[in-house]
Amino acid sequence: MTSTPHAIPTRATGLTPKQRLVLLGATLAGTLSAWHALAPSWQVPLPTPANLAEERLQDFRDALYFPIREFLTGGNPYDPAAMFAHWPVRQDFNLYQPYHLLLHAPFALLGYRAGAVAFSVFSLLLLVALAALTAHALRRYVPFAVTTAVVSALLVTSQVGKAQLYVGQINPLIAVGAAGALLARRDRPGWAALALALAWLKPQYGFPLAVLLFARGSRRVALTGTAIAAAASLPVVVLLIVRSGGIGPFLDVVVANLTHARGTDYGAVDSLTAQRIDIAAVLFRVTGWVPSELVVLAGVLVTSAVLAGKATPPIADLLTVLAVVACVVHQPGDVLIAVPAMAVVAMRHRTEPGGTAAGLAVLALAVPFAHLYTVDSAVVSAFGARTSVTVDGVAVVVAWSLAVFAAVRARAA
Repeated sequence: MTSTPHAIPTRATGLTPKQRLVLLGATLAGTLSAWHALAPSWQVPLPTPANLAEERLQDFRDALYFPIREFLTGGNPYDPAAMFAHWPVRQDFNLYQPYHLLLHAPFALLGYRAGAVAFSVFSLLLLVALAALTAHALRRYVPFAVTTAVVSALLVTSQVGKAQLYVGQINPLIAVGAAGALLARRDRPGWAALALALAWLKPQYGFPLAVLLFARGSRRVALTGTAIAAAASLPVVVLLIVRSGGIGPFLDVVVANLTHARGTDYGAVDSLTAQRIDIAAVLFRVTGWVPSELVVLAGVLVTSAVLAGKATPPIADLLTVLAVVACVVHQPGDVLIAVPAMAVVAMRHRTEPGGTAAGLAVLALAVPFAHLYTVDSAVVSAFGARTSVTVDGVAVVVAWSLAVFAAVRARAA
């Protein structure tokens, strides 16, 4: 006797009274949360050497505003020594794609507070755009407006979403790029390539995503998107080489940048305080063993590439985004790129081979989104600070492992 698959109802035309109520409630809740999340952008004090420990807008300060200012004044923002000498920054400027210095220049041309507010509003709109992409992926089952409003409200209320605005991260743009690349790779490969170029803004997103897209058959998207990112960065690289006095001195700066990043409390794999969620860091936190980060990178990418090629699209997309954040250095806020894939799997997992494991992966991945301040305080009180900075990473590693198992089941089916 064969079982009948659980049917998923598709949406009807128009909104029911219940859907209108949900739309209104989500819009009001999202508006209140958005106002609260935007407040740090106009409350943060102007940066000075005396308040380097200020966490509000610290990524906007250290990874956008002052690096672009250094670039516009004729310097090399990738040089940690120059940045620490010239500007009130706490962290060095990591090896973001050089086109970042042009793409976000409008926010650095303003005064610091005006730039912070403008960038925060822009990031909020990108979170809404990510919700809209999620709604587009679910349009067969739920009305677009309802899904957009609900997901937007959840994002700006969740820890992951609020952190983007509180710290001033550029992850919303990267998440939109990653989601766009996955959603459009078959029907609109040109747009998907452009979206992938945005995801390349941070190489730890762009490289694994391009590799996995290539392995899944989207070779044109992977190669074209990578080429667009490289072409956009080339003029900046040439200018920095000229300013440095040649390729050799420029490469010396790159080496100095990498050396500094590997030795920081927030970036080193064996740091006890870094909020890293990748497999290498989690293994150290849990076992005390420091694995080879290159081995982890290769192992996760190869495993995920082989399995994603045979899995159904919802599970393959979830495995792809989880592999991106599990294979190399990532922080809890970086799971933002998984939102559309999580929503699709949550809607369809009952009808997919391996769907139970995929649904559990989504449940595990919800941990970073729910890790609010009050939750963190309780975890620290009960288990200590080391556990509080490890729990999100463990959840992500468990989610990736479950996605692998789901893909294995799907491949067998």
